[in-house]
Amino acid sequence: MIVVTTFAGKTVAVFGMARSGLAAARALVAGGAAVACWDDGERGRAAAQAAGLPLVDLREADWSKFAALVLAPGVPLTHPEPHWAVKRAEAAGVEVIGDTELFFRELARFRSLPDDGPKVVGITGTNGKSTTTALTAHLLRHAGKRVAMGGNIGEAVLGLSAFAETDVYVLELSSYQIDLTGSAVCDVGVLLNLSPDHLDRHGSMERYASVKARLTHWSHFAVFGLDDVLTRGMALQRIYDRDNAIGIHVTEDLTRPADAVSEAELKRFKYDRGDLITAVPEGIIGRVGTTSSILEVVLLANLTGIATLRGAHNAQNAAAAVVIGDALGIDVETLQRGLQTYPGLAHRMELLGNASAAIFVNDSKATNADSTAKALNSFATPIHWILGGKAKDGGIEGLTGFLGGVAHAYLIGEASESFARTLTEQQVAFTVCLTLDRAIAEAARNAAPGPATVLLSPACASFDQFKDFEDRGDQFRKLVRALPGFVPYGADKSP
Repeated sequence: MIVVTTFAGKTVAVFGMARSGLAAARALVAGGAAVACWDDGERGRAAAQAAGLPLVDLREADWSKFAALVLAPGVPLTHPEPHWAVKRAEAAGVEVIGDTELFFRELARFRSLPDDGPKVVGITGTNGKSTTTALTAHLLRHAGKRVAMGGNIGEAVLGLSAFAETDVYVLELSSYQIDLTGSAVCDVGVLLNLSPDHLDRHGSMERYASVKARLTHWSHFAVFGLDDVLTRGMALQRIYDRDNAIGIHVTEDLTRPADAVSEAELKRFKYDRGDLITAVPEGIIGRVGTTSSILEVVLLANLTGIATLRGAHNAQNAAAAVVIGDALGIDVETLQRGLQTYPGLAHRMELLGNASAAIFVNDSKATNADSTAKALNSFATPIHWILGGKAKDGGIEGLTGFLGGVAHAYLIGEASESFARTLTEQQVAFTVCLTLDRAIAEAARNAAPGPATVLLSPACASFDQFKDFEDRGDQFRKLVRALPGFVPYGADKSP
């Protein structure tokens, strides 16, 4: 645990008693603060009591006694309207922060000089941030670093190992967390991509993008994806203002420069299909942290030989992870070996295994159409696609250009009716299954004798039938493993 001493002797209100709120309250108490914990839900209040934390009904509290309100990331800060606790804090002149802000304030105290103490890598983006975070942590551990990984993935940030016990913190940071953080000075900040998401929380795409951009603005060294207009513009602006950044461009054509980026602004590197990391023309990647212009990392759409990193989106994730490792002083050969041993991340293009020459892929984390597009674009064999759940704005209408490889679709959940209309318009064969178990059975039967891919990539939230995307993926994994003749990935030479 990271002990938070910045509020020692003061009283702090903590609202939202889930993973991050509980960790924040414990860290504050350990650092000498008094806490007043509350949650709108009975389950959250029970969790606080079970942890021995004091409950105070913040609706009735005297807010003049509080030095700060530590708000759980999932609680509305501004949109669709501020939560009542936020309104009470603002009326009393009490600052509203999150657990990530506590982390960075405490780190600033720990460091006597800017270069002292552990390094921090912050990773954000609409899609790919979990895989990039996990892959970065894997590469750094492979290089012998003491790594703590958390934030929006795994352990809450204040539940991670203490500063003196850690070489590098690798943090996945959501827009919700960044919105509650005012001093996130990362050694390396990464913004992978931007597409519409969480607009109900942020009010507009412009505000959502501006929140995400704070992470790279505050970072000593910034890494940007160049494959969407917004992040490309942010990359060029960062270079113009401050230098010390790198842009990552993913393409199948190694001769094509990044759109809207002039040759004069680029130093060209490529990751070659054969050995994955080959640089031209200036040799193996050098100290990217000292560059004064954009470095364009050009990758092939497939990382040949690494089954856990399929597709152009994972090429971007891998490029970002390698650049992070290089910026932290890891040699390229070590990074290359680390890529080859990456086991993959649960629910993100997770290869489960095969049955009857069909591979089964758990992409339950694909809760929007943009994520699912990347999955549909990653397999050469006919795809038997399981999709549906609680639909997001736009449904699957944005996937019309990615359906050429779909042999059959299997619809589950409350989106079945509306998705059926879209698939009918696109002339894609489908079966309305409603439940996941029936969809798996139908897909397995139709995919035989293969070769084929059975892909769970729902393009939907899970809350109509499951606790969360992890529950949905766990159920998929359990049902697939029970199929006759199923062989788990890794038990033979190919999935």
